[in-house]
Amino acid sequence: MSHEHRHYDIDPYLYLTLILAIVATLPGMYLGLTHTEVSPALGSFLFGMAIFGAAFLLSWAAEVAQIDISESLAVAILALIAVLPEYAVDFVFTWKSAHDPTQAHFAVANMTGANRLLVGLGWPVILFLYVLVSKKKAVVLDESQRVEIFYLAMATLYSFTIPLKGSLNLIDTVILVTLFVLYTRRAAQLESAEPELVGPVKIIANMGTVGRRVTTAVLFLFAGFVIFFVAEPFAESLVDLGKAFGIKEFLLVQWLAPIASESPEFIVAATWTLRGNAGSALKALISSKVNQWTLLIGTIPLVFAISGGAIRPFVLDTLQDHELYLTAAQSLFAVAVLVNLRLTRTEGVLLFILFAAQLVIEQIRMEVAIVYIVLAIVFHIMHRKSLIPAAITGLGLKRRV
Repeated sequence: MSHEHRHYDIDPYLYLTLILAIVATLPGMYLGLTHTEVSPALGSFLFGMAIFGAAFLLSWAAEVAQIDISESLAVAILALIAVLPEYAVDFVFTWKSAHDPTQAHFAVANMTGANRLLVGLGWPVILFLYVLVSKKKAVVLDESQRVEIFYLAMATLYSFTIPLKGSLNLIDTVILVTLFVLYTRRAAQLESAEPELVGPVKIIANMGTVGRRVTTAVLFLFAGFVIFFVAEPFAESLVDLGKAFGIKEFLLVQWLAPIASESPEFIVAATWTLRGNAGSALKALISSKVNQWTLLIGTIPLVFAISGGAIRPFVLDTLQDHELYLTAAQSLFAVAVLVNLRLTRTEGVLLFILFAAQLVIEQIRMEVAIVYIVLAIVFHIMHRKSLIPAAITGLGLKRRV
């Protein structure tokens, strides 16, 4: 039956749920727009509540969008909007670093911290939530998710060149942004299929084609608007709260601020997982990783050049080189783990333990990077039969029968 003739039964509480999600965003959005000063504790609560509400609006928009576009493209749009907080925070540090070199540490720390959180904490949490809910031993991904895995692999391989040359420049911008454009283009080519709709999205799905598409676009834009204006003050409130407890600023910027900025996609992914849709949840986090490892890192030298009023590279010091190298190594292992379209409990434990080790003991970060690379080689050998199919799907080539 075509979607145009399908009608969903709507319980009154669904309207209430939709209204509550919108209302939850309003106090934080008002404070963000007016730059009203509040205590760190109150700010953390109100801005966090706004991001929480916006995350639900994003998840509903992404679900209903799959009626008209492919799941991969819908999730890519969701990931791009959900990661706006990370862009906002990182661009602030990058912009300032053109005039104050001490801020450069924070720009790289925030970006690498967010990337490692996604893989080292986000992926295992989704896996273990799914195991808890479904009693299954692994998250099995759809064939179409080879697109995300392929472009993450391409971005990861290129990212190893950055610490080797010790800088980010506009050539990196061109290459990494091009990879993001190619990824988005390939995601748009995949076929769309009507999803299994749950919750307030049924209200939107019952609309006519034009009304549904307009409402979906409005939800995406409104949620993105909220996230964009709330992200920075939310991160600042959390950092100020951390300072009050005597936590070092570098650690706050690298870990606490990214937890705040990554929260929309974590909330979306956790919600989908608890409903049994761990594949889409993991796809959202993988897409976000692709997004950050291409578009975010690629635009850092562009923002730096615009702020400084001159074309010059964003020079990395030894600490920043190590941060990027460790993040690239983790990403390489992540690709090796997922290339066979399965995330098992053993792999989830490995991802979490290695992440926790470098988080708790900073002095062993390069040793952990070496472990990531060795494990990546081992897993790529184990999953070698999956490498060519991933490349074929990623590039949109036809398989030989």
